[in-house]
Amino acid sequence: MNFTLYIIIGVIFFIILLSLFTVKQQTAVIIERFGKYQSIRNSGLQFKIPLVDRIAGRLNLRIQQLDVIIETKTKDNVFVKMKVSVQFKVVQERVYEAFYKLEYPHDQITSYVFDVVRAEVPKLKLDDVFERKDDIAIAVKRELNDAMVTYGYDIINTLITDIDPDIQVKNAMNRINAADREKTAAEYEGEAERIRIVAKAKAEAESKRLQGQGIADQRREIARGLVESVDVLNTVGINSQEASALIVVTQHYDTLQSIGAENNSNLILLPNSPQAGSDMLNNMVASFTASNQVGEAMKKAGESKAGYQKPKNNPPQTDNFTSGFED
Repeated sequence: MNFTLYIIIGVIFFIILLSLFTVKQQTAVIIERFGKYQSIRNSGLQFKIPLVDRIAGRLNLRIQQLDVIIETKTKDNVFVKMKVSVQFKVVQERVYEAFYKLEYPHDQITSYVFDVVRAEVPKLKLDDVFERKDDIAIAVKRELNDAMVTYGYDIINTLITDIDPDIQVKNAMNRINAADREKTAAEYEGEAERIRIVAKAKAEAESKRLQGQGIADQRREIARGLVESVDVLNTVGINSQEASALIVVTQHYDTLQSIGAENNSNLILLPNSPQAGSDMLNNMVASFTASNQVGEAMKKAGESKAGYQKPKNNPPQTDNFTSGFED
C-alpha cells in the first residue's frame, strides 16, 4: 500500500515538473496544443498541460545584427564588395507573424539587401558610392521596413560598414591621391620659393641703397675734411694747389700703411719707389700750375672777345673849324 502511494506521488511530482517551465527575459515562447497555436508566453515561470501542450519555439526579442557582404559594380564598371550591417528585432506584439509567417528571416533580409544594393550602386560612380553611402543605407532600410513589417520584424538601422574596391583600383586611387598631394606640395613650395626670392631681392635692394647712402656720406665727409684741411694749410701760407697736392700725397702714404698692416694682402700699388711721393707731388703741382695758366688764358680770351664791338654806321660830323671857315 505504501509503495503504491509513493509511486502515485512520484508520478504526480513528475507531471508537475513537466507542466512548469521558465521563460528568459526578452524572450517569447510559442505554445501549441495538439499541433495548433495555443498562446504566447513571456518571461517568468509559466504552466502548460503535460502531454497536451508543447513548446513550439522560442523567439529572441532583443536587437540582432546581420552582416551581409555583397559584390556589385558601379556606374564606371568598378567591382566593389560592400558590407551592409542590418540591425533588427521582433516586434513583441507581432510574435505570431514572426514565428509562423517567416521561417528563415536572415535569408529573407539578405535577399532584400542584395536586391536594393544592386539596384542603387550601379547608378553611382565609385567616388559617389563613398560619398553617398548613407543614401544607400537609407534606401536599404526603407525597402526592408516595407517588406519585413508584414512578418513582424522592425528594422532598427542599416549601416554600410565597408566598401572594398578591387586591389588594382585601390592602388590607382592611391596613386592619384599621391600625385594630387605632390602637386599641391609643389605649388606651396613654389610659392614659398617665390616669397623667399622676393624677400631676398628686397633685402639686397635695401642693402645696396644703404650701402650707396653710406658711400655718399663717406665721400661727403671726405670732401668736407679736405676743405677743412685746405683752409688750415692756407692759414700757414700754403696755397690751394700745394695744399691739394700735399693732401693727396698724405693719402697715398696712408694707403700704403693700411696695405702693409694686412698680413694676407695680395694688392700691389705701383709705382712704389722711395721717390714716388716726391714725383707725385711735383707732378701734381705742375699739373695744377698748368691748369691755372690754361684757365687764365681762356678767361682773358673770353674777356677780349666780349669787349670787341663792331663800329656803327653813323653819319660823318664836321668839326668846328671846318664849319666856321665855310661861314
